[in-house]
Amino acid sequence: MVIDRSEYINLLMQKRWNGKVKIVTGIRRCGKSFLLNTLFKQRLMEENISSDCFLEIALDKKSDIKYRNPNQLYDYIIEQTKDTSKRFYVMIDEIQLSYKVKNDDTDESLVPEEDRDMLYTTFYDVLNDLMSRSNIDIYVTGSNSKMLSKDIVTNFRDRGTEIRVYPLSYSEYLSFSGLEKTDALEQYLMYGGMPLAVLEHDESEKRKYLQGLFTNVYMKDIVERYMLKDDVVLSALVDALSSSVGSLTNPHKLASTAATLLDKSTSDHTVKKYLDYLEDSFLFNSAKRYNVKGRKYFDTIQKYYAIDLGLRNAKLNFRQQERSHLMENLLYNELVRKGYSVDVGVVEIEQMQNGKRKQSQYEIDFVINLGNEKVYIQSALNVDTPEKKAQETFSLHNTGDFFRKIVVLDGKQKMWVDDDGVIYVGVIPFLLNDYIKG
Repeated sequence: MVIDRSEYINLLMQKRWNGKVKIVTGIRRCGKSFLLNTLFKQRLMEENISSDCFLEIALDKKSDIKYRNPNQLYDYIIEQTKDTSKRFYVMIDEIQLSYKVKNDDTDESLVPEEDRDMLYTTFYDVLNDLMSRSNIDIYVTGSNSKMLSKDIVTNFRDRGTEIRVYPLSYSEYLSFSGLEKTDALEQYLMYGGMPLAVLEHDESEKRKYLQGLFTNVYMKDIVERYMLKDDVVLSALVDALSSSVGSLTNPHKLASTAATLLDKSTSDHTVKKYLDYLEDSFLFNSAKRYNVKGRKYFDTIQKYYAIDLGLRNAKLNFRQQERSHLMENLLYNELVRKGYSVDVGVVEIEQMQNGKRKQSQYEIDFVINLGNEKVYIQSALNVDTPEKKAQETFSLHNTGDFFRKIVVLDGKQKMWVDDDGVIYVGVIPFLLNDYIKG
């Protein structure tokens, strides 16, 4: 069975021949290579583009190992695309496996210490040069062990455009699962959207696959990339993050939690570095806290969300299934994959307690930034009683503005609006439609 990822295919089609390297990034095993080399290529061939106009290089295959040398890669592409009467689609898979080569024609003694990296030719240099050729359109994929999003965007400067690929969304999963919407949501909350896990029918095999990804792929990638002595602290940190998705935290708190799990101390500095590694590897995303009334960010405390709920659950051996946390994580992933800028909102309210004024903070799960406008979103399992409704909407009613406010409920309830203008909608229709833009 082939999973149609039309959203990404359409995006790739829009970016054809835009004068930039198309850089397909995302967590390993989310389907980047299949998207580019199978689905995108198939769409192009449907437009009668000849098969001899594709140049495909897979640096993880033995037959193409020699092209890990950027000079040989360059020479090969030039040779294969020398017919200027044709336009070629060059697709390079696992570009991070390319290594740098020292330039022998430069006197190293004349190069300042801070510029020594310029003594080497890298794939960045090669691809930036190739993009000047009008008959070549370049696409690359790379996993996160040696090439990360922030690296490639920086090195390609204004000549690269990133296409971030995520695990399957609920909508994508629903479209081919054959399940009723509610049943599909339950499966999705448990096993997430990693393509091979989704395609596996046996639930025990799903679990083994997802758990194996953490042990044999993601942890090893980070350990190798950053030359860590072991993954013990890293693994404890992932457990701590996975257990607290949607909870406010900071490096000091996480260091304490990891120390408890390991029965030994670790520094805040080490934890901060490891958090950066996990974000760069696309395993987790962080959301900053934004003071809605003060219009400023808090520096120290933020939230972390797992990029895929199946991976999160697998790391915890499918033990911790707090519905409210899973749904909040699900909503965050949906919002960022749609391209929205998402913060965690805080409303500060001055109240009288025991005759004294006290500043209290109330949370809004998500603040969506839309230029000069915002949309506030609260994740709630239900508002079945007046007390529960008041609790869930208290922060929304105290933002001091008139921006749209949405409460997303667990289920498939149709949208309705209360007398105060607050919108309520079930999580299923929210995931299948765009309520942000109205």
